[in-house]
Amino acid sequence: MTILTHRPRRMRKHAHTRKLIRENNLTTSDLIFPIFIIEGENKRQSIDSMPDIKRLSIDQLLIEAAELIELGIQAIALFPIVPSKKKSLHAQEAFNPNGLAQRAIRAIKQKYSNLAVISDVALDSFTTHGQDGLINDEGYVLNDETIKVLVKQALSHAQSGSDIVAPSDMMDGRISVIRKALEENGFIHTSILAYSAKYASHYYGPFRDAVGSSVNLGTSNKETYQMDPANSNEAIREVGLDIDEGADIVMIKPGLPYLDIVYRVKQTFGIPTFTYHVSGEYVMLKAAVQNNWLKEEQVVLETLLAFKRAGADGILTYYAKQAAGWLK
Repeated sequence: MTILTHRPRRMRKHAHTRKLIRENNLTTSDLIFPIFIIEGENKRQSIDSMPDIKRLSIDQLLIEAAELIELGIQAIALFPIVPSKKKSLHAQEAFNPNGLAQRAIRAIKQKYSNLAVISDVALDSFTTHGQDGLINDEGYVLNDETIKVLVKQALSHAQSGSDIVAPSDMMDGRISVIRKALEENGFIHTSILAYSAKYASHYYGPFRDAVGSSVNLGTSNKETYQMDPANSNEAIREVGLDIDEGADIVMIKPGLPYLDIVYRVKQTFGIPTFTYHVSGEYVMLKAAVQNNWLKEEQVVLETLLAFKRAGADGILTYYAKQAAGWLK
């Protein structure tokens, strides 16, 4: 008989032992549910490219919020779908105090103050061209001019009650200017979630369909401001700059294809780190499940646990509601 000093399998024999030594755990507190909001009343619109995800009017958003709270979800991320007639070259609707996002934030916070609201700060939903910023005559996205609008947008969200403003635009230097504006206007407790390493990914397609920016964007791309998927060291520099400028939380987007970035960021900075399990990742799993190629509950929970193992503190995922039900 072979005598082995080390038998790692002995710690795997029983379920109770496996649980005792488990290094990472996924809980409902890790999950953030992205929600698309639309104008109108009593509306739940299906999204062809995103199975089981709906666009919700504000009254339906409140119903959804109650269900999420019951499941133990702590936070939602809001993404408005802006009617074409309200889109413009200068994105004025982005900072309208009575805009869709602003009204939705107020409605949630008035009824469910214990549910954290993360509000998207970017202009792609508000521009006629679908870019995240203002453009010049050549179509190039202008950095400093865009920041001026982003500051107005972030302030309007803070004034409406947003707990966390989330600049997802990838303009240089916008975090410091937004932080300064929040401080000067008394919003010292409004946190900033900086999309610090947001890649020019092809996994965003269904999201752009959902918010209606894909048609406006057309054949254009966002490669002049979002990051090159080939780069890793650049992400560390981007994250470091945002931290220095006052970010409270940083975001890596997309998720699964960039777990190496999540790990490096967490190991390097130790700051609260979120990642976004984006629309393309979500629909790939849905497609595989619908074809009976994968078991949904098991593969989704394994996927979300991978984010935790890499170092993510929070996970934005369209599976948040389902996953919370499975975990509960």
